[in-house]
Amino acid sequence: MQNVAEQIRIISSGTVEILPEGGLEQRLTAAVKTGRPLRVKQGFDPTAPDIHLGHTVGLRKLKQFQDLGHTIVLIVGDYTGMVGDPSGRSATRPRLTEEQVEENAQTYLRQCFKVLDESKTEVHKNGEWFSKMPFAEIMFLASQITVSRMLERDDFDKRFKAEAPISIHEMFYPLMQAYDSVAIKADIEIGGTDQKFNLLAGRQIQEAYKQPPQIVLTLPILVGTDGVQRMSKSLGNYIGVDDPPNQIFGKTMSIPDDAIVQYFQLATDLDPAEVEKIQRELEAGSVNPMERKKDLAETLVRMYYDEATGSRERDNFTQTFSQKKRPEKVDEVIREKPGQRVSVLTLAMDSGFPKSKGEARRMIAQGGFYVDDDRQSDPFAELSTASPLFVKYGKKKFVIVVYK
Repeated sequence: MQNVAEQIRIISSGTVEILPEGGLEQRLTAAVKTGRPLRVKQGFDPTAPDIHLGHTVGLRKLKQFQDLGHTIVLIVGDYTGMVGDPSGRSATRPRLTEEQVEENAQTYLRQCFKVLDESKTEVHKNGEWFSKMPFAEIMFLASQITVSRMLERDDFDKRFKAEAPISIHEMFYPLMQAYDSVAIKADIEIGGTDQKFNLLAGRQIQEAYKQPPQIVLTLPILVGTDGVQRMSKSLGNYIGVDDPPNQIFGKTMSIPDDAIVQYFQLATDLDPAEVEKIQRELEAGSVNPMERKKDLAETLVRMYYDEATGSRERDNFTQTFSQKKRPEKVDEVIREKPGQRVSVLTLAMDSGFPKSKGEARRMIAQGGFYVDDDRQSDPFAELSTASPLFVKYGKKKFVIVVYK
């Protein structure tokens, strides 16, 4: 196990807050002295089957702890998932069935282990303890926090003032997440900045159960490919870790220039000193942002596939776009989302180039309509609207169509 100062340097990099002040150093000092690895927890509710780069911000921090010799504990929220985390929500989440949660969890875990070492990771479902908890114990747990404290939460406060419904079961969510820390005796819990209330509740509940309160570590929220809103599948601005290599590369190339540094910081394993160098170059204008974006895209493909695939996708991109003189700045058009899929003909019309459907059909039939580098010959074929679509119409017309 490395010395305390070096561990703090690695762990604190890219974090927003570490609470309480000095607590991490105390825990690490004790761990080094006793040789007992710290137990570092993160929970996830499998409300969807796939994970994206936004989820990997926490996973990569866990990997740092893992590489330093500490024990990573993943909590699969099969019970909390059926409640739904109210953090950042303006309405009650729909409840998932036990079958939906189980199905999502299997896919989710497989993708988590693209980042973490499965052989060195503990995995627990919180149903292991909640399914056996007697009602008297639930009453004790509920007595450890007040309604007024719950209403300090920004999301609950806004809903209360707007007279929007707040279900009692939603108030159990932070208590359940907190009790997970008791059940696995967590030394540290990590989460996004939106999880701060839940993480601090963990400290309070651990103290009620006579355990040393966990250290809280919060992380930034990664913006999506639009560079504005947080990465989300529902918004269609995500890069999935299971996406094909060409999609990871292409989606990365669509991010705005001012998001490049954040992606390097939060979504890659690049050394912080190298990220700072890239930031200085971009701020000074001494490097073309397109080249650094290619570096970023190649790095991400390499991380989730391999080095050869990353290099190949960069070459493919260069040959496809640079040699065909794709402009570095491509206009975006925002269209109303018609559903999960859109026909090639509709996409052509949405690009704004054809003057009529007849003209669009002729261009498609003549082989002059491309979507994400692929020639489209069937006007009725359907394409996913989940991510931005790069359209080439004829020889010199380019646009990115974003459905929202």
